[in-house]
Order: sequence, then structure tokens, then C-alpha cells
Amino acid sequence: MDVDLRDLELLEATAAAGSLTAAAEKLYVSQPALSQRLTRMEDRLGMRLFDRQGRRLVPNAAGRRMLVAADRVLGELESATRDLREIREGSDRRVRFTAQCSTTFPWLPPVLRAFRAREPGIDVRIATVADDAPIPALLADQVDVALVTKPDVQMDRVTLTRLFDDEMVAVVPAGHPWASRAHLTARDFDGADLVLYDFYDQKRIPSIPLPIPVGARPGRITTMPVVTDLVVEMVAGGQGVSVLPNWVAAPYTASHGLALVRIGARPLTRTWFCATRPGPRPPHLDAFVEELAARLGTTA
Repeated sequence: MDVDLRDLELLEATAAAGSLTAAAEKLYVSQPALSQRLTRMEDRLGMRLFDRQGRRLVPNAAGRRMLVAADRVLGELESATRDLREIREGSDRRVRFTAQCSTTFPWLPPVLRAFRAREPGIDVRIATVADDAPIPALLADQVDVALVTKPDVQMDRVTLTRLFDDEMVAVVPAGHPWASRAHLTARDFDGADLVLYDFYDQKRIPSIPLPIPVGARPGRITTMPVVTDLVVEMVAGGQGVSVLPNWVAAPYTASHGLALVRIGARPLTRTWFCATRPGPRPPHLDAFVEELAARLGTTA
């Protein structure tokens, strides 16, 4: 695709301003020059990127897709430029942290308070990574510390510190037939309608196994954005049952009339790890990992 950074900047500026005149002022170029550049880019791509609605230029479907790419590319370049400046100035004293399945962070403020008491001059940045895949981001030096639980083919390339096991439980309305059960079996899930986070979408490649007993054959599977409130509302509204970590679902039981049911005679658990790149770590990263382990190793 014959598109350069100036094209991406043009896209963002035009979409934000709604006109080539305003975009040209923002980019410090003439309006005719910007108009010609947009025309040449659309000619190379073989389609228009903006539709005119009254006096405004509005991105169409093709333009919106290109804007997603522009936002990612320009954002990453901005981040890289900032990082290089800090490295050059010797001020690269920060922790870039991400968490897999980051649906809730009630445990994070105590970690940050304890860490900042130890390392008051260190900046902690909470990062999001593409496709909920922190291990590749860690290896690419986009983050420094990752809280992970789902397997990754590159797990053997990072250093893992085991933190805790959490129990996965079925989340159902309080009046659901499962609510009175001591535990569920694979057969209970046969034909059940599930409401799950979208990283369990079985059309993804590679797909993540469903959080239900081996051999279960559920009915309809509805995947939702990774927003716990949304999943809980669907369950409370009778649109299916879900499977969530106990510590994530428990705060919703009273407010939404829900019950949590054990899956299997023995709890269905998953293990969480703190992941870092192999090799020596700066003292401030060691301190952050220690505080993470101290907090999550006992209270999560």
C-alpha cells in the first residue's frame, strides 16, 4: 500500500477538523496542496476516503478503516519518540505495565501506593496491547511487566513469577436451576447459552479454549467486549450464563441478584504469573515485581 506518514497525518487532521482548510492550517500547509495530496492518495488507493455532508468532509467506511491504521501507527511513533528522548536524556525510569483480561483493577491502587513509597521518582504507565497478547508486547519492548494467565507459544522466552490461582465459576441469576447446585459437570453445560468475553471467540486463530469442562457441548455462545458490567447485565437479564473469575464476579452478586456456582467437584482454576523479559532487571523493575507479588500472592 503506497501510503506514507504525511498521508496518515492528513487523514487524522481532516477527520478531526472536518474540512481541508482547517486541516491545512493545523498542518501548516496550503489548502490547495493538501487537497491535491488527498486526491493523489485516493487515486493510489482506488477509492474515496471522505464523503461531503454539507460543508463537512466525513470519513466513509474506507476512510474509517484507514483512520484506525493511522491512529495506531502515529500513536506508536509518538510513543517511540518519547521513549527515545527519555533514553537519550538518561531519564528512562519508568514501569510500563499491562494485564491480560484486564476487566477490573481493584488490587492495583495498593500496589501503586506501596511501589511509589519505595520508588517515588518512577512513573508507572498502564498500557493496553493489541489482541490481549502481552507476551509479544513484552518481547518487543513495548511493556516491561505483564500480568498473564492465558498460554502463549512464546511463554518459554520470558521470565515468569507465579502469583496466585483464581477459581473460575459459573455466573447465573439467583433463580436459575444451577444456583442450588454444589457444583456443575460437563453435562450441565450441554445446550447452555453462554455469554463470554470476546477473547473466547472460537473463530479467532488461534482460539482460546472455552472456560468450561472438557467434553461440554454448549448451545449459543454470545461474545461481548471485555467489559464485566456488560456481561453481568446480560446474565442478569436472562440472556445466558457466564463463566468468570470468582474475584471478578463476586462484587456483582448482591447488586444484580446473581449466584456463583463451582465448576467441577474440584475447583476449575487458572494460574496467574508476573512476566518480564529475561536477564537482569533495573532495581525499580525488581521493586515493582516484588510489590505485585506481595499484593497478589496473598489477596487476589
